Amino acid sequence: MEHDELLKRAEDLLSRCERSSVMTATAYLTPAEQAVLTAWAKSRSDCKMVLHGGHPDCERKAAFFLPFYMEEDEFDPSEQFRAIRAVAGFGQPGHRDYMGAILGLGIRRDFLGDIWVSDNTAILFCLPSVEQHLLLSLEKVGRYGVKAAPLPLHEIPAPERKVKRHTFTVQSMRLDAVAAGLFRLSRTQTASLIHAGLVSLNHLPCLHTDAPVREGDVISVRGHGKASVSEVGGQSRKGRLFLSGEIYL
Repeated sequence: MEHDELLKRAEDLLSRCERSSVMTATAYLTPAEQAVLTAWAKSRSDCKMVLHGGHPDCERKAAFFLPFYMEEDEFDPSEQFRAIRAVAGFGQPGHRDYMGAILGLGIRRDFLGDIWVSDNTAILFCLPSVEQHLLLSLEKVGRYGVKAAPLPLHEIPAPERKVKRHTFTVQSMRLDAVAAGLFRLSRTQTASLIHAGLVSLNHLPCLHTDAPVREGDVISVRGHGKASVSEVGGQSRKGRLFLSGEIYL
């Protein structure tokens, strides 16, 4: 969804929430769309917005606009999302296999949340409107038959995160310096990638080499991957900062 269209949709949902005093919601959003909406919501004193995907560790999330009488801690994800466990009898289909199979059933991408795959089992997050279609129709993924069954949200464990840890030093917390250290690139190469629009900071493209980076920020470099700054440590004798990062595998 283009950002102008996204913000227009958000304005409409917020207006409907205020008029009817009933919670309104988007479908699933990408991390970049979530970042755009979060910045927009912060600029609106009349907006109470919650982002959720069915589990705290979900990457894809929907935005919920809350009426004046409702607080964020009253939001119940189990009323808004469903999860399905799919088990392959023989073989281990991957994320791409599941995505292709589900889209092949005619389900829109924004009705489908995260897909967590581990060995022969996948956990699929979705909106309630497509749950029964998935349960009844998802029988084959890639070359393998699968059995799908509903999974209560409170029974879902945290996902297994596959990351490679990397420690390095930088002279300053600039985007070009930190991205170069994370992905083992030269500063010149990293600056070129930033100017070409191939680098994202917290899921949004960033064209500024000197953009400040903070602990917890996520950096993506097209063609090189995605990583996060997990810790900013002390300084070396030469005044360089020690950083720890996690490269997503």
